[in-house]
Amino acid sequence: MRKLIYMTAAGLVFIAAPAHADAKAADGKVGLSVYGKGLRVDGVGAHIDGHGTGVRARLITYTPQGYRSELTGWKDATPVTAALTKMSMVSWKWKGGKRFPHNTQLCVEFNHAHGEPCARIHK
Repeated sequence: MRKLIYMTAAGLVFIAAPAHADAKAADGKVGLSVYGKGLRVDGVGAHIDGHGTGVRARLITYTPQGYRSELTGWKDATPVTAALTKMSMVSWKWKGGKRFPHNTQLCVEFNHAHGEPCARIHK
C-alpha cells in the first residue's frame, strides 16, 4: 500500500507540472523573474544588488535562430531596502500577456551591471 501511495503522488507531480513561462534566473548581481503560462508572459521583474543613481534596465529577446532584439526601451529602476538588503528593482506587465515563439530567450540588461540573465520561454 505504501508503494502505491508514493507512486501515485509521483505520478500526480509529473502530470500536474505543465510547461509554462515562469522562470527565475541570475547572473552575478542581476536577477530576473518571469511570470506567465505556456508561451504567454504576463509580467517580468528584475533586480540588481545595491542602490545607485541612474540605474535603468531593458528587456532583450533572443529568437530560437539567435537574433537579438530590444523588446522594451530603458526603464528607470526603483531603489528598495528590505532589512539589510539594498537593491534596485524594475518590472514590466502586459495586460492580457505577451506571446513569444517557442524557445525564445527573454533577458534583462542593466546599464550599471555586466550580467544578463535569461529565461527560456517554452511549451
